Amino acid sequence: MPQQVKTSQARIAQPLIFVAIALVSAASIGLLQTQRLATLKGAAGAQSASEQSAEAMRQREQLAALKQLPSFGFKNLIADWVMLKFIQYFGDIEARRQTGYGLSPDYFDVILARDPYFKDGYLFLSASGTLFAGQPQRTVEIFERSLTHLTPTTPEQAYVIWRYKGSDELLFLGDSEAAAQSFATAADWARVYNDPQSQAIAAQSRQTAQFLQENPDSRAAQISAWGIVLSNAFDDATQQLAIQKIEQLGGRVETDASGRFRIITPPS
Repeated sequence: MPQQVKTSQARIAQPLIFVAIALVSAASIGLLQTQRLATLKGAAGAQSASEQSAEAMRQREQLAALKQLPSFGFKNLIADWVMLKFIQYFGDIEARRQTGYGLSPDYFDVILARDPYFKDGYLFLSASGTLFAGQPQRTVEIFERSLTHLTPTTPEQAYVIWRYKGSDELLFLGDSEAAAQSFATAADWARVYNDPQSQAIAAQSRQTAQFLQENPDSRAAQISAWGIVLSNAFDDATQQLAIQKIEQLGGRVETDASGRFRIITPPS
């Protein structure tokens, strides 16, 4: 392919990568709204650090037990109940400041195992498991298991789930090959629908997949994505993980006089 054509394609397609960042940011905003809702409904009372740690351990054990528990024909009911428990968990801001968001993937491991057709659950998984808990590898593993149950039409417009997965693979794992395959699958599934929005997403996803195949280096996008994790992190472990990832990608994190983070990206 002539260099001029490749350069032109890159200029057109490269911004599509940052559409994924917009998806991640939108997910973050949605979860923050959920957090506020749970807070308004009444989160748990103030507890000491040791009490919070003990509560987190209890929740981890409960989720592990639920994962093994037979459903007795009540899969959706269990999934709904665990989702409500997740909203309470996520919305307890004081507790999350103490123990972080590390259990988020555990919640959705149970929820999506019981109800893999819960489309919004994948968005919450991507945002909470990757952005807030800083566990993109675990998030993608849950995606991969759950997606085996889906078809292009079950649930409706299931192609968006492949886009969530592709965003995590690209932005947080730096796996351009896997991300390209996810966006290509999203394009194939979106083509099943005749509405203009689905057709536009099919074309956009196909273009993104092609761009990633030809331009696998996504460091700038990854740095921006880990910057979102850093800005949302309450616990030190997630902050340090985000800083480590940014520095590994060639970026630099500085702290201003007020304690806010500033990310310096490397030259293109």
